[in-house]
Amino acid sequence: MLKKLKLTKRDRISVWFRSFFLQGSWNYERMQNGGWAFAMIPAIKKLYKTKEERAAALKRHLEFFNTHPYVASPVLGVTLALEEDRANGMEIDDVTIQGVKVGMMGPLAGVGDPVFWFTLRPILGGLAASLAMSGNILGPIIFFFAWNAIRMAFMWYTQEFGFKTGSRITDDLSGGLLQDITKGASILGMFILGSLVNRWVSVKFTPVVSSVKLSKGAYINWSKIPEGAKGIKEALLQQGAGLSLTDHKVTTLQNNLDLLIPGLAGLLVTLICMKLLKKKVSPILIIFGLFAAGIVFHLIGLM
Repeated sequence: MLKKLKLTKRDRISVWFRSFFLQGSWNYERMQNGGWAFAMIPAIKKLYKTKEERAAALKRHLEFFNTHPYVASPVLGVTLALEEDRANGMEIDDVTIQGVKVGMMGPLAGVGDPVFWFTLRPILGGLAASLAMSGNILGPIIFFFAWNAIRMAFMWYTQEFGFKTGSRITDDLSGGLLQDITKGASILGMFILGSLVNRWVSVKFTPVVSSVKLSKGAYINWSKIPEGAKGIKEALLQQGAGLSLTDHKVTTLQNNLDLLIPGLAGLLVTLICMKLLKKKVSPILIIFGLFAAGIVFHLIGLM
């Protein structure tokens, strides 16, 4: 009877450490695939003995992969479990492994940014900045060590969680635990991504729809504003009281669109890009297309 191949804790630590460099060879075509394959090398060497098997495994893991670099860890753990089961004779093909990766990376991608970039980092940064501004050298030191301790611990324990639950996922790939994980992450991730489209995608149309002359008293009379700091203070007070900076109220096409549905143009651009990606249009072509459209629309005065 052949001895069962098993990834030891040392092997998993090697993968965990290499996952720090997930974005080390990020590219526009397959994004994090190079870093992902690099992280998987210790496991591939342990599980597969022949050159052909290792080459096939590397090729399998050079497919498209992209998610938040920290929440990639549970996906990595599940993949390690799948590779271990495959090396021990379980019928798990390339499509199954890639399907699990894609099924988890998408929903989890929308969770990492709000948790780490928009919540944890501002909190730690605010604490560190308050110490640094008071002249305390512990500010940057606390930020560096606290951030990395949290990041590294999260990546290790979520990788281990994915690895330990991976065998249960392979028992029921059509549903079960994987379906519960991806469904829950999908709901949270899509909700967060939907709310962030208006924040990340900015489209402004500049054509003027109307220009109305304001009555006296509705705008700041700059001829009566004193010079220097006193004048700046007075202007800010008047603006805060609701007075306009100019004697005309200008309404642009963007103002009307915002009254209809705020962020509508950004949402439409996002949906168009998603449609093009589904049709296998290269991301590089989409990026250059957006650049070209922006330049042309600016030259003709539309944006």
